[in-house]
Amino acid sequence: MIQDEVLDTGLGDADDDDFDLDEVFDSQLPDNRYLDRELSWLAFNQRVLELAEDPSLPALERSNFLAIFASNLDEFFMVRVAGLKRRIVTGLAVPTNVGRAPSEVLGDIAELAHALQRRHAEAWMQSVRPTLAESGIEVVTWESLSDDERSTLYEYFQAQVFPVLMPLAVDPAHPFPYISGLSLNLAIRIRNARTGRQEFARLKVPPMLPRFVRVAREDDAVRYIPLEELIAHHLEDLFPGMEILDHHAFRLTRNEDVAIEEDETENLIQALEAELLRRRFGPPIRLEVNEDMDDVTLDLLIRELDITQQEVYRLSGPLDLRGLFDLSKIDRPELHYPPHVPTTAVPFQPAELNGRADLFAAIRKADVLVHHPYESFTTSVQAFLEQAARDPHVLAIKQTLYRTSGDSPIVQALIDAAESGKQVLALVEVKARFDEANNILWARKLEKAGVHVVYGLVGLKTHCKLVNVIREEDGVLRSYSHIGTGNYNPKTSRIYEDFGLFTVDDKVGGDLTRLFNELSGYAIEKKFKRLLVAPLHLRKGLLRLIEKERRNAIAGKPSGIRIKVNSMVDEQIIDALYRASQAGVPVEVWVRGICSLKPGVEGMSENITVRSILGRYLEHSRIFSFHSGGEPQVYIGSADMMHRNLDRRVEALVRVVAPAHVKELTELFDLAMSDTTSSWHLQPDGEWVRHSVDENGKALTDIQDRTMSSIQRRRRARAVR
Repeated sequence: MIQDEVLDTGLGDADDDDFDLDEVFDSQLPDNRYLDRELSWLAFNQRVLELAEDPSLPALERSNFLAIFASNLDEFFMVRVAGLKRRIVTGLAVPTNVGRAPSEVLGDIAELAHALQRRHAEAWMQSVRPTLAESGIEVVTWESLSDDERSTLYEYFQAQVFPVLMPLAVDPAHPFPYISGLSLNLAIRIRNARTGRQEFARLKVPPMLPRFVRVAREDDAVRYIPLEELIAHHLEDLFPGMEILDHHAFRLTRNEDVAIEEDETENLIQALEAELLRRRFGPPIRLEVNEDMDDVTLDLLIRELDITQQEVYRLSGPLDLRGLFDLSKIDRPELHYPPHVPTTAVPFQPAELNGRADLFAAIRKADVLVHHPYESFTTSVQAFLEQAARDPHVLAIKQTLYRTSGDSPIVQALIDAAESGKQVLALVEVKARFDEANNILWARKLEKAGVHVVYGLVGLKTHCKLVNVIREEDGVLRSYSHIGTGNYNPKTSRIYEDFGLFTVDDKVGGDLTRLFNELSGYAIEKKFKRLLVAPLHLRKGLLRLIEKERRNAIAGKPSGIRIKVNSMVDEQIIDALYRASQAGVPVEVWVRGICSLKPGVEGMSENITVRSILGRYLEHSRIFSFHSGGEPQVYIGSADMMHRNLDRRVEALVRVVAPAHVKELTELFDLAMSDTTSSWHLQPDGEWVRHSVDENGKALTDIQDRTMSSIQRRRRARAVR
């Protein structure tokens, strides 16, 4: 039995008497001990691109990875590059964590981003597009079409495209139009037949239309033409009587980050709505053009958009390859990953084939750890909330919501619960980046249904993933809890890898009650039993656990640290890991994206190993495991190792205590760090080296396929019993 003092996370007065935070950082470490976070992020997107370039992957999955790369890079420019430029322009720039001026980093970003975008275009034009064509999916040019195909497409153009086009002239009577962020446009030069004068016009490619227009099928082949190419070959219909001299595609990226000064704002929702309107008019930060754009047109765009040559990206292929998301939906099973249907978590399987499981009864027996998307979100988290909503013994439901879909059954379950008379609290984070507008809409929908909607704490984002259900059982109130690593979003749960813990443990229930009181009221909580909570105590709690491993190593005791996160950036955490490594602690870091830590540096981090895994599912869970003298302390939760997570967000980690669950997480980590598993290895200089085949050319183990198989075997074994 684990005693309370062992479970106590030290968030209040239970700190070790000999733990001194300042002492953790009293040793000398080299100044150049961090990798730049922006360049590390670009290295992450390069790993995504390497999947698109991998000929062993199914063709439509490669196409999908090209779209993911494009979408990722858009967000990087809109947020990270825009923020860096804003700090430089306003004079608020500070040196980066690698000790270099932001302007120098911006130059490095531009150089690497240019190279990656060219490589991205080449991957499509020279590799993925031809591979799709070999499989009967062709993206063709207008010139390659037959007369009959052109005639059919012209009818489509007249009926479906022409009516929604809006050409905008640029002349003394018509100023240069506003170019919206991420819109695809045609820059058109025309000559007036009467006056001989050359004019310029801008035409926006309608974003609501299919990006790739289907051409009539030929035998087993399906052919598509880019929408902008179809439009470009019918410009004479838009400018009758004018001579079309030239046309080129271009695309602009703007600063679309949102900044709210909450302490100066009485109504957060109104302020955020106003800021979302301003987002549309952020300054330009990137101009993408076709490589054959003439100098006259390019000079005009640069001048009118007030952009520099460094911010111009000339590309050989079509712009905005996010459109490949549409192609990846084509129903060709042999060109996709083999299908995987999530299983129902073993404890939640109904007694009868078509029966309905009693999730409360299952959770009362023992904690339940669910691994998405290998195990179903629908039959676990969603079913838990739906059962709570209709159960007459449930008195109250409290939940945090960071991102979810607008038609979410999670939101509907909360509405159903409120309408049935239950007390329902939804803590909605309306500042979730790029989901702000959606979150405002369904937050108001919840309010109209009688749900108590609150928006968290001033100055902080509420990022933790928590549900607390209060149920009356034999005259006693019992608390059923769920703490997860991922959002309560049924759609992303199919592609995001995450863990969730269900428990009826009184300590966790008490922790969540106190935490929700703090988030919705005025309580200031200082002590929890099984939770580590940011921003007040999570950082120090992790540093204490790292320091304990360091001291054990110095004392000759077994030690070890394992951390799985999306990003590893925070300097204090990294320095603590360096110190642990110097003391001989084996440190294993499994990171999906950014990593500023340098592994394998003699005298500093030779005991640190860093791996990254990308694949059909997005690795999203966070795991923190400490050897702790042979009695492992293992946590899962919502926090990455970034300043914003540790200092400016409400985050929660929960300690996993069931031996079977600790074993499951340990074995997953064993597999991830094995040299027989396909992964990327981080080098001391920041380069990521992919290891996907052994010395004989045989494919290494795919951890996601292996996990899928092992969970299915576990379910079959349960069925046999």
